[in-house]
Amino acid sequence: MNLATLQNSLKRDARIRAWEPIAWLLAFTSPFLLPNHSLLISEIAITALFAMSLDLILGYTGIVSLGHAAFFGMGAYSAALFAKLVMPDPLVGLLVATLLTALLGVACSLTIQRGSDLTRLMVTLGVGLIMYELANKLDWLTGGADGLQGVVMAPVLGLFEFDLTGKTAAWYSLAVVLVFFILLRRWVHSPFGAGLKAIRDNRLRASSIGVNVSLRLGVVYTLAAGVAGAAGALAAQTTGFASLDLFAFDRSADLMLILVIGGTGWLWGGITGAIIFKIMQSVISDITPQYWTFWIGLFLVVLVLVGRERLFKPWTWFASLGERSAA
Repeated sequence: MNLATLQNSLKRDARIRAWEPIAWLLAFTSPFLLPNHSLLISEIAITALFAMSLDLILGYTGIVSLGHAAFFGMGAYSAALFAKLVMPDPLVGLLVATLLTALLGVACSLTIQRGSDLTRLMVTLGVGLIMYELANKLDWLTGGADGLQGVVMAPVLGLFEFDLTGKTAAWYSLAVVLVFFILLRRWVHSPFGAGLKAIRDNRLRASSIGVNVSLRLGVVYTLAAGVAGAAGALAAQTTGFASLDLFAFDRSADLMLILVIGGTGWLWGGITGAIIFKIMQSVISDITPQYWTFWIGLFLVVLVLVGRERLFKPWTWFASLGERSAA
């Protein structure tokens, strides 16, 4: 593939589909259409941004991480502490939390440069556990097991106050997710993003054709950490609370499940998976609070056995049956 062909392919992939503006319009009108579920909409948006951050290193680079919640928690505590100790402006706090978490990502990127996939898996898990213990032990700063409470945010842009209904939180979260989605979409469909896919497919071959593997791994890990930190900052700002649960292992595990549901290697996978997972969690937990994880687990088993395409597009079953009968 020559350079001109590659550029045309990247431009074609980055092109906005006709259905995408409609999807975002529905997202921004959902707090109006479903006013009683504004808090859930905000939670879905935050989870979607968090899932997109993991997809950058998992779907586009092939790095599996079980400690991605470390960056989520870092962003949440950074935003909460900034609001309590410095200033409560949500946009400034969001920017500060994103930059601080990106700096953590720079340090952690050194741990994934070498070793096997299993080694990187254990290292990322270890980073998450370290951050959890630090937040627990530094109780004079983080509140320890009680969490960081009483985080009061100023109105967004000085105009829109956070209310109990969660409408401002929902629109604020959706707006941030949309901005990051546009930026990340341009980035993954650039020559740099093509280099990441080459590393994912075959690291040795990518290195042999001149791709600076170490640089790209460091950059994408830093960027993914910053985006996860932004999601954590949104969580703290919209709830007014930051706790040790933000660093928990099950948060990273849930993120993996979300990408299994929505698919990896395309940003809409994180969004789709977050919508399905959080809605299922909300509906099933209302019906059976004690056993909702069983039904989600059953759904995942069916999803893996049947396949995402067949499960979400049942009409493909008839096509496969036709092919078998013809054979």
